[in-house]
Amino acid sequence: MSGKIAVLIADDHAIVRDGLCLILETEDDFEVVGQASDGAEAVRLAVDLQPDVVLMDLRMPGMDGLSAIQQLKTEAPGIAVVILTTYNEDDLMLRGLKAGARGYLLKDTARAVLFDTIRAAAQGRTLLSPEVLARVLAAQDDSAGGTPEPENGITLTDREMEVLQAAARGDRSKEIARDLGITERTVKAHLTSIYNKLGVDSRASAVAAAVQRGLLMLDELD
Repeated sequence: MSGKIAVLIADDHAIVRDGLCLILETEDDFEVVGQASDGAEAVRLAVDLQPDVVLMDLRMPGMDGLSAIQQLKTEAPGIAVVILTTYNEDDLMLRGLKAGARGYLLKDTARAVLFDTIRAAAQGRTLLSPEVLARVLAAQDDSAGGTPEPENGITLTDREMEVLQAAARGDRSKEIARDLGITERTVKAHLTSIYNKLGVDSRASAVAAAVQRGLLMLDELD
């Protein structure tokens, strides 16, 4: 793709897909390689086209975005998925992160945030907006009646908690290393340990799992 980030757009509204195409085409490093109107088409095109990033709506007819994310994790685990959502989909958004999505965006997000999130996902990173994460955590707290799931014996060290909190704020490994006075290699080792303990394989899903288990609280991200 000539060094460009290949993007597949999955949304059941043609006007949204077309609008995203026009927006992405304003940046030289993006190339929209396909469009899908439902989850099943998104999975098929992703497997065929092997884009770097899939922008995935959650609410689509037939196979929804959540099911598509879960299937892509099995059939094309190397493809990064970024969720497209609206404010009333916070619970689904959290489930999408647990399913393996690398990030999430609101459909009215600023262009710069859209671009940065796609670039981060293509590089294997996750950008978690504190504002949106606050809504997700609040929704999770409401859906659980204010009581998180029990930890089931999972314990993170103090340093792992510091790394996880920084990751939840969207800090890069380099930034975490600088702030904590450790090496990037050590940061990555802590992240690997966190993933293993929580049974996940990405920063976004680690944050979602930690929230559900009561290991990560909203006030820790201020």
